[in-house]
Amino acid sequence: MAVAAKKRSSNAKGSVAAARGKKKPSSAGRRGAPSGATWEFVKSVAWMVLIFLVVRAFFVEAFRIPSGSMTPTLLVGDWLFVNKLVYGPHIPFTDASLPGYAEPRRGEVVVFQSPTQIDQPEDPTPTLVKRLIGMPGDTIYMRQAVVYVNGIAQRQGYGAAANEVGDPNETNELFGWQRNYALANTRFGSAPDVPTHDNWGPLLIPPAHYMMLGDNRYNSKDSRYWGFVPRANIRGRPIFVYYSYDTDAGLPWLRGLTEVRWGRIGHQIK
Repeated sequence: MAVAAKKRSSNAKGSVAAARGKKKPSSAGRRGAPSGATWEFVKSVAWMVLIFLVVRAFFVEAFRIPSGSMTPTLLVGDWLFVNKLVYGPHIPFTDASLPGYAEPRRGEVVVFQSPTQIDQPEDPTPTLVKRLIGMPGDTIYMRQAVVYVNGIAQRQGYGAAANEVGDPNETNELFGWQRNYALANTRFGSAPDVPTHDNWGPLLIPPAHYMMLGDNRYNSKDSRYWGFVPRANIRGRPIFVYYSYDTDAGLPWLRGLTEVRWGRIGHQIK
């Protein structure tokens, strides 16, 4: 009788719990909880990655300076933030770009995709940073290491005077592209038959194309070698240096920590 009473009591309690809508959590529900938490974590990471990719593709991207072609404006070891929205962000995996809010101007430092460089098949179209010297429709030439645009000398800043000087009479087979744009019998003279490093042009820049030169003229492979840059290749304008370290000083594996150029952090690029 006591056993029967206990069974009736437990059955009664079960009926009351069922009537109140209470259920004991099943083992299947308990097993499902970690899966739900994992899925939420995966979704959060996916959203973060997506936001990062959108910002990187259309707004701001980090860029590292690997060479001294823009010394003293930019140094090897500088890390820049590049404004990709200004000239119209390029849509990845396509040949199209979105509208920007400004057009490239003479004298600006610009990030762009290089025209094909036939002498480096391993990386024929690298992303570069140079100074925009020539605009569409300009007549541009160089005499005795001075660039002239439409007959007006474009003097470099005082800092460039400290850059190394190379052979002004250097010739290069890569200069051959200039023949297609060279002018003869103009008020600026005629283009030389054999252009040299410091004596070339006048050249007429075609529509929707730009001429880019490095500030470190004797240590810069630029438009003199691979030609004018199409408007569609321009990717953005550097904003400021967010990190910099001396790549030649200190121990190689510690330079990023011990050789920081604190004075360059936050440096605006002009």
